[in-house]
Amino acid sequence: MSTTARALGALVHRVSLSSLTSHPLTLPRIGLLERISRSTPFHDVGRAHRVRRIWTSQPVCMGRRSCKIAGRKDAQNLKKMKRNSKIGKEIVAAIKKGGPNPSSNTNLATILEKARELDIPKEIVERNIKKASEKGQETYIEKFYEVYGFGGVGMVVEVLTDKITRSVAAVRGVVKDCGAKLADPGSIMFKFRRARVVNVKAADADKDQLLIVALDSGAEDVIEPTIYDDDSEEDRQESYYKIITSAEDYPVILSKLRDEGIAFEQDNGFELLPLNPIEVDDEAMELNKELMSKLLELDDVDAVYSDQK
Repeated sequence: MSTTARALGALVHRVSLSSLTSHPLTLPRIGLLERISRSTPFHDVGRAHRVRRIWTSQPVCMGRRSCKIAGRKDAQNLKKMKRNSKIGKEIVAAIKKGGPNPSSNTNLATILEKARELDIPKEIVERNIKKASEKGQETYIEKFYEVYGFGGVGMVVEVLTDKITRSVAAVRGVVKDCGAKLADPGSIMFKFRRARVVNVKAADADKDQLLIVALDSGAEDVIEPTIYDDDSEEDRQESYYKIITSAEDYPVILSKLRDEGIAFEQDNGFELLPLNPIEVDDEAMELNKELMSKLLELDDVDAVYSDQK
């Protein structure tokens, strides 16, 4: 009897092992748990594995550091997409105003040159050149919408649109859904200044070298990245220095950075910088982050600036 029981036990054990290794749910479960590990703060990773909770969507990230880690890659991809979209709109606007010939349309020539410098895909340029000649296509107009965020934070939404009624309705809808409020023109804008900016990743430059290059090139200022006590070394390396300069000195600084072998972020160069950044608690930070993310999902919106520190 005991021999039969042992044989039966061995058979059950083999069947159990076979089902664990061949069950179709095994690989997806492991993959999702790995995703939890990467998006969960370090001190929660062990707990996530013990519970073996499976998320069908990415868990909400709370806290300053975890939010930065989870959203860093998505933010960079979105910024690149918005940059490409804005260049396309500028091409349409330039052609509508001065015609499709870069030889006689200096504004168009400048934008096409900028597109080459920013490595904008050729198909985007060609698609928008064709779009400008389509019947019924209106020119793009720059607009700024001002928003009261959370925790006393002010936001400025930069829009380049061919339908103002559409863009304002879309922005108003997102602001209302998020529980924020549109501000009257001029209520928030005075808290910012428009400046030509060169962004340099902290990992790509020595601070002292960068300051010397900026000073020699006539930069107005260098804004150091904001560092928090709980930031990891990776957080610090992924932050950016902002070199503030005039439009005239902008190409001089880019040339000097290239000569010194310092990489810089390819972008349009203009930003709205807060005059007096303010710090908010984690709850307000989460709400502002959600609001900004939803605004950036709108096709007409090219950038969202806030005075949140």
